[in-house]
Amino acid sequence: FKISKKIISVFKFIIFVCLINRVKRSDKHILKFSGLKDGLHEFSYSLNEEFFKNFNYSEFNSGKFNISVKLSKKPTILELNFTSTGLINVNCSISNESFNHDLLSKLDLVVNFGEDYDDTNDELLILPFGSHSIDLDQYFYEMIVLSVPLKLVHPGVKDGTLDSEIVNRLKEFDINQEKSINFDPRWNKLKELKK
Repeated sequence: FKISKKIISVFKFIIFVCLINRVKRSDKHILKFSGLKDGLHEFSYSLNEEFFKNFNYSEFNSGKFNISVKLSKKPTILELNFTSTGLINVNCSISNESFNHDLLSKLDLVVNFGEDYDDTNDELLILPFGSHSIDLDQYFYEMIVLSVPLKLVHPGVKDGTLDSEIVNRLKEFDINQEKSINFDPRWNKLKELKK
C-alpha cells in the first residue's frame, strides 16, 4: 500500500509539472475579450523558433514572426483576422543549402458561443457560454505551418548562381540538356513542330 501512495504522489507531481508547462507556454497568447467594448480591436504578437519547439515542429532552422490579430467584437460573435509576416531559415529541397525565405500567412476565424466547446471546423470556433478568453497558440501554429511551401528551392538554384556540389552533380543527369555528341538531327524537325 505504501508503494501505491508513492506512485500516486509521483503521478500528481507529473500532472502538476505538465500543467505548469502548459500555462507557461500559452500565457502570452491568450486573448481576453470579456472586458472589451464592441468594435474593432488590434493586438500584436511576436514568435520565434522556441514557440515551434513546444509543438515538436522542426521543419525550419530558425524563424521570426510578427502576428497581427484584428478582433471585431459584436454582441453575439467575434471575428478574428490573423496576419503573420516572418522570415524562416530553411534547407533547400534540392541542394540542402540553408537560405532565408519570407513567409506571409493569413487566417480568418469566427467565434460563436454555445453549450459546448467545438473546434471541428477550421473557420468556426464555438466557445461555451461564459467564456472570456481564447488561447491563440494552436491557431498561430497552424496558420504558419500550413503556409510553408512543401518544396523550398534556394534562389541560387533557380537562377543558376548557387555553386553546390549537389546541384552540379544533378546537372550531369539533366535530361532536358541537349548533348551534341550522338545527337540525332531528326529530332530538330520535331522540336520545330513543338514551337
